Amino acid sequence: MLQTNSVKVDYLSSIQVFRDLTPNELMQMDRQVTMSTCQPGKIFYMPEDSGEVLFLLKKGRVQLYRIAPNGKKLVVATLGAGAIFGEMSLVGQGMHNTFAESVDECVLCVMSRSDVERLIQEKPEVAFRFVEALGQRLTQLEERLEDIAFKSIASRLALLLLKLNEEQGGRQTVTGYTHQDFSEMLGTYRETVTQTLNDLKAERLVGIARKQVTLLNMRRLRQLADS
Repeated sequence: MLQTNSVKVDYLSSIQVFRDLTPNELMQMDRQVTMSTCQPGKIFYMPEDSGEVLFLLKKGRVQLYRIAPNGKKLVVATLGAGAIFGEMSLVGQGMHNTFAESVDECVLCVMSRSDVERLIQEKPEVAFRFVEALGQRLTQLEERLEDIAFKSIASRLALLLLKLNEEQGGRQTVTGYTHQDFSEMLGTYRETVTQTLNDLKAERLVGIARKQVTLLNMRRLRQLADS
């Protein structure tokens, strides 16, 4: 579904990578960008696909994940509005190394590889912002690896619940996620997540319902997340 030019320009101006561009430069970009919507479950790319486009997420969530040889899914990142993805294949790798799939109905802008490369060559500021974005993604991955190596499942689950609660407005209720979703985000088994949630429930730290976890004791959850 195509959107109006003004909507695209307004959105492009809000993306961190393009924050140094002038209104005129954003108007020029408008002619190079396509805006569309897609339904949940849309696969944007898979590992070993060549990277020919850059995706700019305006609305919704997109998961980046990998599939192990045994079929186990590991979510590398869950991206929200304002995020870019597909950039790794455009800055040297040539091919994608993850799956990218829409979690919700998404609205996004798409730029071709040639347009991205031209923009980077003509605007060093944009190239620098890309490096910043890649650095932030790498830092997040390193932090996650550190958590996997040194934190217990209970600590990691508490940290995840607190993060999701903040993303959903801080109402102390995390909705829309199954135990399988949590396990894929944590890189563990669904049964382990279910048992850990039951343990937290027994300690009266959380309440559990279908696709809903209520955070009953924020102070203790934060202590657990930091342990």
